[in-house]
Amino acid sequence: MKALVLEEKRRLSLRDFDIPGTLGPRDVRIRTHTVGICGSDVHYYTHGKIGPFVVEAPMVLGHEASGIVIETGAEVAHLKPGDRVCMEPGIPDPTSRAAKLGIYNVDPAVTFWATPPVHGCLTPEVIHPAAFTYRLPESVSFAEGAMVEPFAIGMQAALRARIQPGDVAVVTGAGPIGMMVALAALAGGCAKVIVADLAQPKLDIIGAYDGIETVNIRDRALSEAVAAATDGWGCDVVFECSGAAPAILGLPALARPGGAIVLVGMPVDPVPVDIVGLQAKELRVETVFRYANVYDRAIALIASGKVDLKPLISASLPFEDSVAAFDRAVEARDTDVKLQIVMPD
Repeated sequence: MKALVLEEKRRLSLRDFDIPGTLGPRDVRIRTHTVGICGSDVHYYTHGKIGPFVVEAPMVLGHEASGIVIETGAEVAHLKPGDRVCMEPGIPDPTSRAAKLGIYNVDPAVTFWATPPVHGCLTPEVIHPAAFTYRLPESVSFAEGAMVEPFAIGMQAALRARIQPGDVAVVTGAGPIGMMVALAALAGGCAKVIVADLAQPKLDIIGAYDGIETVNIRDRALSEAVAAATDGWGCDVVFECSGAAPAILGLPALARPGGAIVLVGMPVDPVPVDIVGLQAKELRVETVFRYANVYDRAIALIASGKVDLKPLISASLPFEDSVAAFDRAVEARDTDVKLQIVMPD
């Protein structure tokens, strides 16, 4: 089958590629329909690695996907051919200690699509465990189904925050994940979410949602805006989604005493942290790595209409234009949030 293959750093090709695999009794075969381009895909393309994960051989990209079931294993009862589905890309070892604790996202044995040496899903068909394949309600499109994966990160962040109804939150960074976190925080019970960034077009996109206020930090200090919005008290929850060192250093100034800091963005290199600033307010610090046990909740929120991700889909490009789509993603246009690739019928 033809696939989008990262041959090496800075070189992509669309070519025939054999991904080994057989349909097991608890697997499903899926015809891929829509695949989103994630920042990690772009990072592998431009840098050839993320931390310890290094592309050492040609690898198929893509992990944000939806599709149609075309075959089921003998023991699969909850899915059937023709079902529209989305797929959770991280598969843990069900016998591992992490999986037994319910934190399979941090299972050292997890295999995750498009994380070296595991191939991704930018290919016409994939085989996937049925347990990590979710039926899409009729009201959820394939495009929205492919958005469940990034939205699941927002869901994980909201859960880690332990939001209480009426909380006020701030999100630093209005990239795709920052936007997902902001919408998940609203769905989780926040009365208001303040989103801060340097790129005004992105702030305009997320600021169009009810319950979202935006701050362009080129024009105004975020700490000043938070103080004005909270009568000087600070936000109940601070979500850091930029991975930028100055933002991380300034987190204590944004939170109320006894509030929560949730670290979502991943800095490329180690960054300084104001430990005393955190201690002086007894701030609770939480971290996020992917997600666990949230896919069904994310789908339910989208299907209910309480979370609308459609405005965040900037463009849908055909599979034959995949290389151009990735080159556009590398440009990181201020007006782009999520680019998606649509597979041929």
